[in-house]
Amino acid sequence: MRNFIQSIAGGGTLPPRLPARQILLAGLGGALAIALLATLTQLSGTALVLGSFGASCVFIFGLPEAPFSQPRNVIGGHLISSATGLAIYSLFGAQPWALGIALGLAIMLMFATRMVHAPAGSNPVIVFLTAPGWSFLVTPTLLGAVGLVLVGLIYHQATGRGKYPVYWWGREAKP
Repeated sequence: MRNFIQSIAGGGTLPPRLPARQILLAGLGGALAIALLATLTQLSGTALVLGSFGASCVFIFGLPEAPFSQPRNVIGGHLISSATGLAIYSLFGAQPWALGIALGLAIMLMFATRMVHAPAGSNPVIVFLTAPGWSFLVTPTLLGAVGLVLVGLIYHQATGRGKYPVYWWGREAKP
């Protein structure tokens, strides 16, 4: 037991605090993106918001250089995870073990395709809780994720906050 307690005690140092301006711009960007998608949802009657998009905003606006924040990861990760959730739900129904399989498979597929976006990991859970149809893949998943990326592109250019995106498809890393 002592070894276990020592192994989870941590002991590392906290990462540095972001500058106040970066914190403010991250919050403002996320607020604008979600407010815009929510407004478009209200005006069009088409769902464009997922709960997981709030967490996506943390990456896109707070850590725009991170791999999880890149457009291919945001859009691809959300699509992969929603599609996986829908497929497993369609095959097996709302079984607890099926949800576990859907999430595990979504994680594996995101890593295999190099489109890991941590917030998208909640999409299979959302699918199992709400039981949407296959249109869920287009709205809110695809259109909403594309909307977040577009707001991110415009916002980062307007605020001069770093280089976003760092890559879209990129080149193969050399081993």
